[in-house]
Amino acid sequence: MGKEESPKLPKSVLRHLEPGERVLFSIKKKISLEKPKWLLVTDRRIIYLDEKVLGRYDLKALPYQKLEQVTVKLGVMSSEFIIEGEENITLRLGWMNKEEARKAINAIKDALNAIAVEPVSIEVKKGLTSETWILKKPKEFVTRTMPAYQPAQPVAKEEKEDPLEKLKKLKELYDMGVISPEEYEEKRKKLLEEI
Repeated sequence: MGKEESPKLPKSVLRHLEPGERVLFSIKKKISLEKPKWLLVTDRRIIYLDEKVLGRYDLKALPYQKLEQVTVKLGVMSSEFIIEGEENITLRLGWMNKEEARKAINAIKDALNAIAVEPVSIEVKKGLTSETWILKKPKEFVTRTMPAYQPAQPVAKEEKEDPLEKLKKLKELYDMGVISPEEYEEKRKKLLEEI
C-alpha cells in the first residue's frame, strides 16, 4: 500500500488547489471498473475527488474552519470514513481499508494541529470486532494564520503630516517659550528641507 499513499495527483485536483496549498497526504483507490476515488489532506482543507469517465468528476472540499468531526468505523469486513462539516456537509467513504483509514485520520489530526492553537485529540473505542476513531474539532477553533484584513496603522498618517503645519506648530512652541531659540532654528531648518 506504500505506493498508493503518494500517487501522482490528477489534473482535476491540481487545477483546484489554491496558490501555495500543499497536499500533505493522499489516498487513491480504484474500485472495480470505476475511475479512481481520492481523499486528499492539504494544509488548508480536506478534498474528496470522485473521477468519472470522459474527464468528468465530482469534487468536494471542506476547509478546516468548517470541519466538525471525522469518524472512522473499522469493522471485520468493511470500514466507513465519515467527514462531517458545517452546513450539513457529510462525506461518507466506504472504500478505505483499516490501515488507510487510520493514516487518513492521523493526517487530518496532524494538519489541524499544525494550525490550531490548542491540540486536537482522537478518541478511540475498541470493541471485540470493531474499532471507532472520532476526531472532533475543538469548540473554539483558533488558528495561527493571520487574518486577511489588516487595519491601516494610524502612525502612517502622522508621518505624512504637512511640513508647513509642522512649521506653524514649531513657531507656536517657540512663541510660548517651550523651546529655546537654538532648538527652534535647528528644527526649522530641518522642516524647510522637507518642503
